[in-house]
Amino acid sequence: MTTGSKSTGEPMGKARFAVIIPTYNHGGRVAAVARQAMSLGWPVFVVDDGSTDDTAKILESVTGIHVLRHPLNRGKGAALVTGMRRAAGIADYAVTVDADGQHDPTEALKLMTAIPANRRVIVVGRRAMADAPWTSRKGRAFSNFWVRMSGGPILADSQSGFRIYPLPETLDLGVVARRYQFEVEVLVRADWQGIAVVETTISADYGCRLPRISHFRPCIDFLRNFGAFSRLITRRAFTPSLWPAANLTDRFR
Repeated sequence: MTTGSKSTGEPMGKARFAVIIPTYNHGGRVAAVARQAMSLGWPVFVVDDGSTDDTAKILESVTGIHVLRHPLNRGKGAALVTGMRRAAGIADYAVTVDADGQHDPTEALKLMTAIPANRRVIVVGRRAMADAPWTSRKGRAFSNFWVRMSGGPILADSQSGFRIYPLPETLDLGVVARRYQFEVEVLVRADWQGIAVVETTISADYGCRLPRISHFRPCIDFLRNFGAFSRLITRRAFTPSLWPAANLTDRFR
């Protein structure tokens, strides 16, 4: 089933979509998310990134999905890449949805309407942050700033995991990071290579209905973030074609 509007970049009767759900120890949530995603009528790939809880067993009870597994935990970015590589054979776009129940997968239809006519772009779901924990708000602001400093797009929510990626363009970006940093590096590299990144507002559940599951580790993830952004900024500094020119003021304001 394909659904969309006239504002999308390709006729929705021709554009093919698939859903990718990376998961790591989300046994209590991932099945419900996968079933919601299946209501879209697109292929659903759930990538179990080395879960040590009952995620694998629970996924066996969800019929109609494609389950891909990493024997050991390799990181969210690695799970996304695994899903994208498999989906690229049957889809033009990948819709990525977090497995923690934060997003409503059916809002992918809303993300689709943000794709401009005749352009293949990355669409990011911009979450309302009024109910978000202060750590999430601060983390998002930190990420947004360093994405801009790396030469990436000006965004309000560079950490949202609810996105639409064009395939195979995303796989050809040369993203190095394979953990959470994948989701910010892909935005920077897309902007470097002229692939636009657009945002549209989505809803988000920050644990009002269920306790929030987070695998964020402050010290380790801070060091990984520092390493990723340092690498991107250094690459930009030594690549004249990536230097800001006429848009210098707009990019860093």
